[in-house]
Amino acid sequence: MELIKRNIHMDRVKTEAVTQFTLEDDLNIPDSKPDVNTLNLEKGEIIIDEIRPGTDFVNVRGYLAYVVLYHTQEEGSSLVTLEGRVPFDEKVNLRGVVPADNVSVDGDVEDLTVSMINSRKLNIQSLVTLSAKVEELYDEEAPVTIHGDEKAEYRRMPLEIAQIAICKNDIFRLKEEISLPSNYPNIFQILWDNISLGDMDFKVMEEKIALSGDVHAFILYEGEGEEHPVRSFETTIPFSGMLECHGCREGMLPDIRCRLGQKELAVRPDFDGEERSIGLEMVLDCAIRVYEEEQVEIISDIYGVSSEIGTVTHRADLRQLLAKVTGKTKVTDHIRVKSGNVLQLLHSEGTVTLEHQTVVENGILLQGSLTVKAMYITGEDEAPYGCTQAQIPYQYTLDVPDIAPDDIDTVQGSVEQLQVTMLDGEEMDVKAVLSFSTVVFKTVPVELISQVTVSPLDTGKMSNLPGMVVYMVKDGDNLWNIGKKYYVPVDSMRRMNNLENDELKAGQKLLIVKGS
Repeated sequence: MELIKRNIHMDRVKTEAVTQFTLEDDLNIPDSKPDVNTLNLEKGEIIIDEIRPGTDFVNVRGYLAYVVLYHTQEEGSSLVTLEGRVPFDEKVNLRGVVPADNVSVDGDVEDLTVSMINSRKLNIQSLVTLSAKVEELYDEEAPVTIHGDEKAEYRRMPLEIAQIAICKNDIFRLKEEISLPSNYPNIFQILWDNISLGDMDFKVMEEKIALSGDVHAFILYEGEGEEHPVRSFETTIPFSGMLECHGCREGMLPDIRCRLGQKELAVRPDFDGEERSIGLEMVLDCAIRVYEEEQVEIISDIYGVSSEIGTVTHRADLRQLLAKVTGKTKVTDHIRVKSGNVLQLLHSEGTVTLEHQTVVENGILLQGSLTVKAMYITGEDEAPYGCTQAQIPYQYTLDVPDIAPDDIDTVQGSVEQLQVTMLDGEEMDVKAVLSFSTVVFKTVPVELISQVTVSPLDTGKMSNLPGMVVYMVKDGDNLWNIGKKYYVPVDSMRRMNNLENDELKAGQKLLIVKGS
């Protein structure tokens, strides 16, 4: 007897770990830069140069790239941009990893604090989170039919499964041109920028994936002229495109995570030769996972009628798609400015942090904070620009009917809308819409038959079984278990007892004839 199997393609996380560490450095202001009067804005990004896996650990080498915007009272530019790096070489304990594994590492700046030591020296402190993970693809062999001359009964079980069809990383390059409105001065130099991704949408097509979304761009620049006026400009740029993806077909389920990679801003002349155009080139790093839902009938049990058939099974955790969900929640609060009087709001930006997620009844409880930064004009000669920052907590339950604690999900959060308005000279009103999305897979544990053994019937055991018996059905009985006990085919029991279906009731009598 031969067991015919088919492969079910699966993916899983072999091992993962998260570690946090602090970086600190003192930065001397270069001679080419003027003295610092007040600090305004700062931002940081983790760049990973090298990942070196070992046995139960991985070494990660990279640096914190930071940018600081400060105000100076020296003649010339009033706002100055300063860039720098803080290197790191960190060991992350990652149980189960071996040198041959392909380890992916993401780095996030959880907190960045820049403070003045004096007008020529700054202190940089940052809390960094590294998330290391090893993902692997594997096949589960599921029995779907049997070949052989032995007379046997086998039971089929239908399963809805989500197989992984595509697993790869790719990049999407985006080039856009930003033109200044006619009432804005020409660009002398860009002082600050904030480029972020809005909501993105993915659609699987034949051999490709269509993607669309928005890029939010904020530009703070010095204009041309003797006084170098400072101007700010914000815009939202819609985009769309295609990613080549061999093996994709319509109807498949995408689970794609994109994050902003490299980006470049360059001031370019417009058609009249004036510096009024900004070229934006971006790279989106895309982790692509595409799943295919399919119904598979597997053989869940076998018993012999003319021979003894044994089975060897192993546990397998298959995967079903439970839900692909999105949800939104509103966050409101007031921000009080610690110092200075707000005359005009220049720029505001927000980032959402997901600190805890807990499976509750029919949903995922999300808890975290929205970090809001606002830059403004004060009207004070010594410190004409100010910046304030606040963290606003949120709590939201993402609706996922029938979710269980063992189900697999990764929630992504983003700021869909952010509106900061002045209430008075010391207080701002914050209104935001946070968007969350996830694809939830239900873990389906099954016992898969991996091997069958065939041996002659035990004559002693068979002689103890009656040739004919009237069996009284008990609670929990079914035709399969009764047939397996007496080595009788299920169909013969149906015919012998004129059963229209397989339903049995406790106390019901069945006539069982051996060899029928």
